[in-house]
Amino acid sequence: MTSTLVDSNILIDIFTDNPVWSDWSLNQLTALYQNSKLFINPVIYSEVSIGFNKIEQFTRILNTLPLNYVEIPVEALFLAGKVFLDYRKNEGKKSTTLPDFFIGAHASVMDWDIITRDPKRMKYYFPKLKIITP
Repeated sequence: MTSTLVDSNILIDIFTDNPVWSDWSLNQLTALYQNSKLFINPVIYSEVSIGFNKIEQFTRILNTLPLNYVEIPVEALFLAGKVFLDYRKNEGKKSTTLPDFFIGAHASVMDWDIITRDPKRMKYYFPKLKIITP
């Protein structure tokens, strides 16, 4: 069985019933669940929770999906910092570490697959990641 980190945009598609992407995202999660253990981390949790007014509501809806919550290991946090330095050297404009770097580093360190609709930074900064994307 493989393991897959589920990026925020996939869950946001589903929870907002995105007219373009919700079916794709839900179908992919359903298919992945057959052969993969699905994970989210604190960054993903935080990004997705923005759309909810109460933690109880968010927890109830989150629990409808076969997701496992896991903390980000320190090795991934360290890697995210190093990737951010590369980003800044490449003329990156942001002054703080981007959520994508924490998410990509987490999947990379754990040797997990990742499902996302925004693979550009993932492919560039984490070239060994197996990325599931449209």
